[in-house]
Amino acid sequence: MKIKKVKIGVRSVRDVFGDIKDTVGKIEAGEKLKPVTEAEMYFSSFEGIRKALTPKRLELLHIIKMEQPSSINELARMARRDIKNVTADVKYLEQIGLVEKKATDHKTRPVISYDKIALEIAV
Repeated sequence: MKIKKVKIGVRSVRDVFGDIKDTVGKIEAGEKLKPVTEAEMYFSSFEGIRKALTPKRLELLHIIKMEQPSSINELARMARRDIKNVTADVKYLEQIGLVEKKATDHKTRPVISYDKIALEIAV
């Protein structure tokens, strides 16, 4: 199933572990869990989101989605950025789950499997 949206939000570590505890409890009790329909990613502060999703990284995500570059080198050319910096940004975006890398014909192609990112901030 292709994920259409990634939800990003701010949550405390305590809240995240509380959700994990609740989920494990449901599994142990034999309850059926709802299927995952959208990816979720949480940061401990809005500042964390801002550091992770810089304008240049958001531009890379847009280029990957719209232009579908065949390699990291091609992505760097499309973005008009240094390959070293693009490689580092793609690696980071992969680590946080926003980019996947697919090996094809001696190249590594960056891909994303969602159409939009939804930012959720509780007030």
